[in-house]
Amino acid sequence: MIRAVIFDLDGTLLNRDASVHKFIENQYERLIEWLGHIPKENYISRFLELDCRGYVWKDKVYQQLIDEFNINRVSWKWLLQDYITEFHQHCIPFPNLIGTLEGLRNSSIRLGMITNGKGQFQMDNIRALGIENYFDTILISEWEGMKKPNPEIFKKALSQMNVSRNESMYVGDHPENDVDAARNIGMCGVWKRDKQWDDAEADFIIDDLTELRLIIREIKRVGG
Repeated sequence: MIRAVIFDLDGTLLNRDASVHKFIENQYERLIEWLGHIPKENYISRFLELDCRGYVWKDKVYQQLIDEFNINRVSWKWLLQDYITEFHQHCIPFPNLIGTLEGLRNSSIRLGMITNGKGQFQMDNIRALGIENYFDTILISEWEGMKKPNPEIFKKALSQMNVSRNESMYVGDHPENDVDAARNIGMCGVWKRDKQWDDAEADFIIDDLTELRLIIREIKRVGG
């Protein structure tokens, strides 16, 4: 029986691709006095390329943009601070986020989150989505001093939630850092399908968060 569901954040609960696009478009428009010599689509597309879907921190991204586009009226540090300060105002959730979390909690399922990233930055995004209070534990890699796929961060979450690994499900979009890492310690691994990868070896594959409750009911029905 599944007693706990632990989630990834970016690409699983937070639609990061849409959020980043919304932010960088807004940044360009707000700072057009300094960025207006760059075609808008060029600025946006190059940022997205350098960002590598979040796997490159923005200090490197903005330094590269400064050099490539000859931005000389504002520094990369200023642009980075703008990103840190403003990004959370552009967070877009995946469909059915709140309804799924409420439904799981109402079914007496404990909820946790493990996310890689900068501590305060990720917490600001979680709060922007309005979901902080649904979770019994939230572990962010910077604050924990370890990150996925390190099994210890999964074990810590399970310990804090007082559940065993075979009673727990992890839901994430990354086949290795999320799904494989969870399954390697004995958790049920659920892949939230992501267009970046063709496939993942997972116990279950979902396209929408609402599918989780159906999966948990089926596991319970067959005595899992």
